[in-house]
Amino acid sequence: MDGILLIDKEKDWTSHDVCQKIKHLLKVDKVGHSGTLDPFATGLLIVAINKATKALLYANFSYKTYIAELALGSKTSTGDVTGEVIENKDVPNLNKEQIKEVLSSFVGHSSQLVPMTSAVHVNGMKLYKYAQQGLDVERPSREIDIKYIKLLSFDKNIIKFQCLVSSGTYIRVLGEDIAEKLNTVGHLVSLKRIAFGENESLKLEDAIKIEDVNIDQIKSIINFIDLPHYEIDEEMAKRIICGQTVPLQTKENKVLIVYNNDAIAVYQRDHGDYFKCERGLW
Repeated sequence: MDGILLIDKEKDWTSHDVCQKIKHLLKVDKVGHSGTLDPFATGLLIVAINKATKALLYANFSYKTYIAELALGSKTSTGDVTGEVIENKDVPNLNKEQIKEVLSSFVGHSSQLVPMTSAVHVNGMKLYKYAQQGLDVERPSREIDIKYIKLLSFDKNIIKFQCLVSSGTYIRVLGEDIAEKLNTVGHLVSLKRIAFGENESLKLEDAIKIEDVNIDQIKSIINFIDLPHYEIDEEMAKRIICGQTVPLQTKENKVLIVYNNDAIAVYQRDHGDYFKCERGLW
């Protein structure tokens, strides 16, 4: 039993909670996920079963689409509704055109400061551990890419927007930065992930609730790995499962080895037409 589940995560569940629940429901050995969702966030979570956990590295999940609600006028310790209010500030008299102009200013490549609530390591310790101890450390920045960001609604100082962003983008930080450009402060009151992929091909509407999980819902990892496929016969499969270097007739430098409609390894060019195993998926 190997493959991918598209899960519609509910509020107050951690991504780890979802994996543990699925592990119990399906009685499998290994369960992992791609793209952590905070407990207050909802939406699409990609869960890998058994050997599919090895294949997540090669899946094209580098862009994600979110719908967020940003409350203007108050800033919290976490950048979202779960934190304590640490600052209040008047909200200017804004109209939708002003907000759209500010939102559009974030489109493209930029640098984003990692929040203290993140699990990013600094000097061997996660940032949120420093925050819990009341310690202040220099935070790293990340290069991010925002493909689009559009206003969905603006009512009672709540900005609802949708954005397509590169992996590693913190939407809570984006929300705070938007509020700052609007000459106020803000925090997220809701966050929902609705798609994965630069072309938004994996959609929340195709996901299932955790209570509906069953083996029939598991999708083949072949559909998710962003590498050229190379079909082999039984004799070659025996060699590859042993990790042998083998000759392959392809112009590609890295391929997903497929046998009997099953992904069994990722092979990369070693020399000439010979390829060596980069990662076994059996």
